[in-house]
Amino acid sequence: MRDYKIPDQLKQFITADTIVVRSPGRINLIGEHTDYNEGFVLPAAIDKAVYVAVEKNPGTRLNLQSVDFNESIEVEIRDIKPVPGHWSTYIFGVVDQFIRKGQFVTGFKLSIYGDVPLGAGLSSSAAVECAVAFALNELLQSGFSRKELALMAQAAEHQYAGVKCGIMDQFASLFGKKDHVIRLDCRSLEYEYFPLELGEYVIVLFDTMVKHSLGSSEYNIRRSQCEEGVMLIGQNYPSVHSLRDATMEMVNECIGEFETAHRRCKYVVEEIDRLQKGCEDLQAGDLIAFGKKMFATHDGLSKEYEVSCKELDYLVDNVRNNPAVIGARMMGGGFGGCTINIISKDMVEELVAKLSEDYKKDMGKELKHYLVNIEDGTSVIGR
Repeated sequence: MRDYKIPDQLKQFITADTIVVRSPGRINLIGEHTDYNEGFVLPAAIDKAVYVAVEKNPGTRLNLQSVDFNESIEVEIRDIKPVPGHWSTYIFGVVDQFIRKGQFVTGFKLSIYGDVPLGAGLSSSAAVECAVAFALNELLQSGFSRKELALMAQAAEHQYAGVKCGIMDQFASLFGKKDHVIRLDCRSLEYEYFPLELGEYVIVLFDTMVKHSLGSSEYNIRRSQCEEGVMLIGQNYPSVHSLRDATMEMVNECIGEFETAHRRCKYVVEEIDRLQKGCEDLQAGDLIAFGKKMFATHDGLSKEYEVSCKELDYLVDNVRNNPAVIGARMMGGGFGGCTINIISKDMVEELVAKLSEDYKKDMGKELKHYLVNIEDGTSVIGR
């Protein structure tokens, strides 16, 4: 792992006893809505991260300081509880997981700072949870593995933040590897690294600056539609326990007359296959072929899974025939957030200027963009 610098914003909180941990946000190159169908995902850690500085406190008191929100709180360990919508909830949720695992938690001081854009779908909450979990593991010498920490961070999100997320975000933050993507099997949690050699290309995210309220309700509907499809297939093929086990032949045979469920399941089964073939492209160094699969993923998400929105479709459609862009798609749960694009380095500035102008004119919104590099996962960067 390479050396990462401690941000200036945290330096005032550092003493001789402080441990400083960096935990990154993530992108997902391909494999969307496949996680809860026990399929595969292909995330990578990025160069935008959350940093925590932690040291022991005498007694059983927690002193927490958020640099971003310019706010500090103090609480006894025995009094921690979820505070909906507040940054401390993610920290308390992780502390709670350590206690549930039988770990004695001492008082500590923790300062936190991050440069992961909020609300852009880059998993800032998972970065917070993983940074805190990794830092406490070091501070308390708990000996938990990265996989255990990922599961604890996920459980913190479920039980304290109330978000029933999959494991991808926390896993990518903890297991990221510079210039590589992670093929994660969401059923077994087995994983493999594949090189992402971008060469003359860079990854750029375009932020729609919208988040439609459909997101959470439609997410639950999609899950139930997939479960319905599995139940229908399972009547003829009892070995099928999730869409991971299904083939397109099974989908057509067993769900063909149920139009909506058929479209949902078709997308998921094809996306799981598309991800596997995309990994072969990366191994062969064929970025062009991989990029075409990103466009195919977007079309499936938009037309078959129906989790896109006019802003996301606009951004993808407006780069689709641009020779400087070899791949683009919406990223994340849908109904807003970012598109992820692989763009020729030389053309980024020109493309950003033109697309920003068009987006403002046609959609009436400012367009934000982020250049991201693929970096290592969570690590101690100072002690």
